[in-house]
This record gives sequence, C-alpha cells and structure tokens, in this order.
Amino acid sequence: MTHINVLDPGASPLDYYGFELRRHREAAGLTQRQLGDIVNYTGSLVGQIETARKLPTPEFSERVDAALGTGGLLSRLVALVMRSQLPAWFQQVAELQTRAAEIYSFESQMVHGLLQTPGYARAVLGTLNQADLDDRTAVRMARQSIFEKEEPPVFWAVLSEAALCLEIGGPLVMRDQLAHLLSFEDDPRINVQVLPYSAGAHAGLQGSFDLYRFERDPVIVYTESYGSGHPTANPDTVKDCSLRYDHLQAAALSLKGSAQMIRRVMEERYGEQRGSDGDSVA
Repeated sequence: MTHINVLDPGASPLDYYGFELRRHREAAGLTQRQLGDIVNYTGSLVGQIETARKLPTPEFSERVDAALGTGGLLSRLVALVMRSQLPAWFQQVAELQTRAAEIYSFESQMVHGLLQTPGYARAVLGTLNQADLDDRTAVRMARQSIFEKEEPPVFWAVLSEAALCLEIGGPLVMRDQLAHLLSFEDDPRINVQVLPYSAGAHAGLQGSFDLYRFERDPVIVYTESYGSGHPTANPDTVKDCSLRYDHLQAAALSLKGSAQMIRRVMEERYGEQRGSDGDSVA
C-alpha cells in the first residue's frame, strides 16, 4: 500500500495531485473525513486520492478548490492527471486535440470519443476488458473538456450510418447517445453529418481518420489500429486525406438532413421497446 508520507510528488501527475491535495487540506486544519463532509464525498475517497490510489474527477476538484480556497489549482491539475492515464500511444493525440483549432473526423463504425456519452464510452471501453472501467471511462470523458475552453475547436464529424445502427451498450444507451448528438444541432462549433448507406462506395472506405488543423503548425492526419495510433504531417498524406474529407462531406447528408436521420433512427430503432403482446417492456 502506498503511504502519503512517502508519496513522491515528482513521480507522476497523479502523485503530484495527491501531494497538493494533502498539503492544502492540512493547511486548512481539516481531516480527510472533515473535508469529505464539506465536499459531499467520503473521507475514504479523499484518502485514496491523496495516496494516488484513485483518480480525482473534475467535479471533485472543483468542490475541493472551493472548499480549500486553492485558486483553481486542483481543477488545473486534474486535466494533466487525466491525460497521464491515457495509453502512452494516445497521449500525443490527446495533446493534438487540446491544441487544435479545427478537428475533422470521419468514423466508419462508431461515434467519435469526443462526442460519446458516459454509457456509450463505458460499453466501448468495456469490450473484452472490464479492468478499471470506471477510471478509464472518466478519463475518456475528461477529454471532452476541450469544448469548454475559452476558444474551443471547431469540430466537424462525419459518421457512417453504421455508427447509428451498431447497437453498442443496448437500446437505452444508444437512444441517449443519439439524443446527445442531436443536442449539438444549434452549436455552430460542433457539427455532425451522417454518411448514409445510400452513398454507396465513398472516399472513406479505407477506414476512419482525423484531421487536426492548428493556428500555426502543420496539419496532422491521425489514423488508428489495434493498440497504436499513427499521427503524420506528411504533405502527401495530408493532401490525400483532406481531399477525401471534402468528398465525404459532399456525399454526407446536410446538417439538417443528418439531424433528421439521427432522430428517425433514435425513434425507430431505440424507441420504446414492446413485447410480443404489445405491452411496453422498457
């Protein structure tokens, strides 16, 4: 078991967070239980976070910052903590998402991680691996904080119709996920288009990819395979994928048409479930 008195604040962002949490708590003259009572968490959880055995959440960090008057220190640190928990191969991509001014994504099978609901993300991450599922889900959801920045990126997502129909997590999870996509209808910075099956052969048949555009740096193309990510600024690859994305957007439904399809699929496939006798079962 890790003891707080030997916790090395330089070992990792999580250790540093725990060290600072304990330092500020003790400076306020509070026990772990007392702080927990103030912020509506258990003293045990406070202790686990102080000893780097549990991940803090943004909500926990905000409450403790307010209770201890830390000036937002823990809320700033929690973003680093969450990023440090990502697989090593994905940490560079998370940094690209944080710095990008514009993100263009094509997904051939599922909803992009930046647009996933907790239930959908949990179902995706839990496939074949249930270990630390709560923490891994929290880490994925924390990436979406890029949309809360003072200058959030413009995000364009082209989803294959398959992403709407592949039932991940069950009907209720899918209904919630599609409703979440519809919540962006009036947000000019987050745009969702659906590439319908009727488009036939299209420019994204080789697979999903992202384009990251920055204020000053070169454009990055990102593709992914099992357990590894592949970002590149190769001009030929960037040119090819940019052209492909233009064609995907042209073949996709309009923003309004896409919302109509998402709403229709949500109701027809994931609406109220009925048994053979016609009675509601969900």
